[in-house]
Amino acid sequence: MLEGTDDWAGLESMVRQHSRFVYKVAYGVLRNPHDAEDVVQEVFLRVHRSGTEGVLDMQAWLARIAFRLAIDRVRKPQGVEIEGLEMQSGGANAEQLAIHRQRVDHVQRLIAALPGELRYPLVLSVLEELSSRQIAEVLGISESSVRGRISLARQILKEKLSALLEKKP
Repeated sequence: MLEGTDDWAGLESMVRQHSRFVYKVAYGVLRNPHDAEDVVQEVFLRVHRSGTEGVLDMQAWLARIAFRLAIDRVRKPQGVEIEGLEMQSGGANAEQLAIHRQRVDHVQRLIAALPGELRYPLVLSVLEELSSRQIAEVLGISESSVRGRISLARQILKEKLSALLEKKP
């Protein structure tokens, strides 16, 4: 347990440094800002209670706690919305923006349709920009499994997108 003024200052510093990242991990699973905020609070409450002694990779450790707490909150699989796929307007007309939005919606639905064992490594890799080692630590699987799952998820998405584009006139 963290005690004393220095420990509180250390916890405050950790919260300032990592809370946005922890929120992104939780939100990536939950897709609900209020639930993600609750997970962030729970993560740092647990850090306060247990301390950080022996932690080698703080970001991966916090991501693992956040990911597991978020998974515990998920009662049934819900869609994963990928906000990072938004495009800047940059002079695009309304038709181009509507077409882009439709494509983003298709990709979001395809990602949400992936089984969790493929979706979570992909989301942690692409959106949260975690390394294979960090994702392996978060999910409790080997690095080679992480790389394989991400590769398989990307291959499935590529095939489904190709099929979708072939259908369009």
